[in-house]
Amino acid sequence: MPSKSKKEEKKKEEKHGKQKPMSALDMPDVPSGIPQHLEERRTRVFCGKDAPSQTQTAQYSGAYASADVDNSLDFEKWKKGFRADIVSLTDEVLEMELVGIDAAIANALRRILIAEVPTMAIEKVFIANNTSIMQDEVLSHRLGLIPVQADPSEFEYRTDEDVANESNTIVFKLNVKCVRKDGQMVNSAVTSNMLEWLPNGSRLPEDSDSKLTAFMHEQSPLEGPVKTVHEDILITKLRPGQELELEAHAVKGIGKTHAKWSPVATAFYRLMPEVILKQELVGAEAEQLVAMCPKKVFDIEDLGKQKTAKVSRPRDCSICRECLRLPGWDEKVELRRIKDHFIFTVESVGQMPPEKLFQRAVDILHGKCEKVLALSH
Repeated sequence: MPSKSKKEEKKKEEKHGKQKPMSALDMPDVPSGIPQHLEERRTRVFCGKDAPSQTQTAQYSGAYASADVDNSLDFEKWKKGFRADIVSLTDEVLEMELVGIDAAIANALRRILIAEVPTMAIEKVFIANNTSIMQDEVLSHRLGLIPVQADPSEFEYRTDEDVANESNTIVFKLNVKCVRKDGQMVNSAVTSNMLEWLPNGSRLPEDSDSKLTAFMHEQSPLEGPVKTVHEDILITKLRPGQELELEAHAVKGIGKTHAKWSPVATAFYRLMPEVILKQELVGAEAEQLVAMCPKKVFDIEDLGKQKTAKVSRPRDCSICRECLRLPGWDEKVELRRIKDHFIFTVESVGQMPPEKLFQRAVDILHGKCEKVLALSH
């Protein structure tokens, strides 16, 4: 506690206007925070005529210490700035915007969607009879690539030592014979809708009580009967007299093991484009700029006096640089990308809706983080 005499001296100094010496950072002519040109380099990728620049991100907490700015990660501040907005959603495609995350997080989610979200796919094919022109190996490969609509969370992973049962295996039966009837061929095209789900397990071999699976009770998935996602996938073709009889066993797996378990056709992202007009473009220059852009990013604004170019749809910009090709146009137009603003697209194969796939990818990433924290403690 300061003494009374010191308090009185402090009051006298304040009364007579005596102040502490001013620091250089406190002077009015010294800007506070990150200068604008450094802030742009920190948050933007500059897409020049030949190549992008400023693509790296500054993760070091003291990167801007000279500007008296703490660059360390503040979780509470990050939570306030983070945003996930769904732009469009269909049964198979999800497009959303993720704002406030690093490229490493976006790429981790993309890789998990492709390689680590589990699905069900045909792994083993037991062929009893195949008189078609297609070899057994090719037929099995084609069956494996047919998407199976079943919730993988209701099943367990199966190893080579495990017995096939109702908790780790889905059994399909295919028994088709091509015949000629009234001058036409029946069952000449074998398609995926001909795969019949056997909820009670295998029926092979027919002449033995010991079957290929050991189901204790009938399967009853929560989301309804198991089936193929698409019913019109062509498996093979038959001619009169040719026949197919087989069983296909589907198990749980991930795309890292084989692409047939990948739940997405693709998952990708791109940085949000930013288009800047460095100077006002009017008249013929404005019309030329609109004509140059194949994505129709620019529009003409006619206010009566003269036609002026404006940026109307920056999100549609593909950074093709057509507006920068001609000499001198890089001084009029600038193309950028926002480093922490991602346009994320998920295209589902069909086993699960894309929003559910993204949620499961987030859960898997969360589980990985929990494992790292557990190891660190």
